[in-house]
Amino acid sequence: MVFGIWSLVPAAMVVAVALKTRRAFEPLLIGCLVGYLMIDWHKFPGNFLDSLLRTFQDASLVWVIVVCTLYGSLIQLMVASGGIGAFGDHLLRYLTTRRRTLLGAWLLGVVIVVDDYLSALAVSSIMRRVTDRFRVPRELLAMMVNSTAAPICVIIPLSTWSLYVGKLLEDAKLAPVGQGNWLYIKTIPFNFYPLLMVAIAGLVAAGAIPAVGRMRRAVARAEGSTDPAALVPPGSEPFANRLQLPAGVAGKSRYFVIPFLVLIVVTLATGLDALKGAAVAVAFTTLYFWVGRVLSYEQAFEGVWEGARGMLFTLAVLVMSYVLKNVGDEMGLTQYIVDALKAQASPKVLPALIFLSLGLVSFATGSSWGVYAVAVPIVISLTAALGLNPWVSLGAVVGA
Repeated sequence: MVFGIWSLVPAAMVVAVALKTRRAFEPLLIGCLVGYLMIDWHKFPGNFLDSLLRTFQDASLVWVIVVCTLYGSLIQLMVASGGIGAFGDHLLRYLTTRRRTLLGAWLLGVVIVVDDYLSALAVSSIMRRVTDRFRVPRELLAMMVNSTAAPICVIIPLSTWSLYVGKLLEDAKLAPVGQGNWLYIKTIPFNFYPLLMVAIAGLVAAGAIPAVGRMRRAVARAEGSTDPAALVPPGSEPFANRLQLPAGVAGKSRYFVIPFLVLIVVTLATGLDALKGAAVAVAFTTLYFWVGRVLSYEQAFEGVWEGARGMLFTLAVLVMSYVLKNVGDEMGLTQYIVDALKAQASPKVLPALIFLSLGLVSFATGSSWGVYAVAVPIVISLTAALGLNPWVSLGAVVGA
């Protein structure tokens, strides 16, 4: 069934509820339920549950779930060993001002290019201790983390993101098998939004761009009080409060550096296979800390499970975003948007409209890779039909 403009309703519902409640999971769930009621209310809630089961059969989603779970375990092990805290304390020797601290957070985000989840987890865990020392509000640290994590992954073709999009290029026959990641490089000059966001974050860190609006109020809140609670947005809920160092553990920077190097080296050596890299890193770190008496047997393996549990909410949001993508696919959301662009847009402004429309879809559905999976083959066909440069439009898709 083709829903046309009505296919926008579930996504619009997600945006409206998210802006009202400032929560993540519930708006996605409501959007999915509304979508499947619209698709066929006679089969509801069976159609929603069937979609949920199909989602868990999606190989790419299962891959992301396993990788993120392992990343969570690895980060928790490095936290429990005191490695992340010690590394942050080591940085304090050099990051002696607020500006240097923000530039350090930005630079660390730029350096960690393998995966955006790893970047977000590592940079936030390391820099939170440092930025708290200089009264940097969590909103500003979050801006630094988010402005470098995924944008760097699509700018530098050494990440899980570039591999994924490269595989889509191969599936769409735009690139020969095995050459997708190399041809992906052609999209990078047209990834204007990621390039701009990384640059803006650097300028904000350097103080060249002042905080405005809500960010300015957040900065004033943090700097106007010595209470540690003032660093955190009012009304926000703690995501994970498990950063306490076990008794008797003397943290050292190498407890972060060595596991992190193992992760990077194995990931690169296996052809950017983040799953193998994460699995080897977790296994190595668990044994390293146990045999080296950094953590007891119970502490080491509890750290593995604690880190996995800490990722539960994030993964629940991810799963629901995939279900919402299923809603969009069944209602023809992306196809409707692209067809509308094809019918109404001038070829000269088509890439800009692709960026704006798919950016809105990605924002509303909480999905990036899911939008790529649907949009990349459609945009390749669209540019071929109009005789346009495909790399310009694909750069718009990736940036969106």
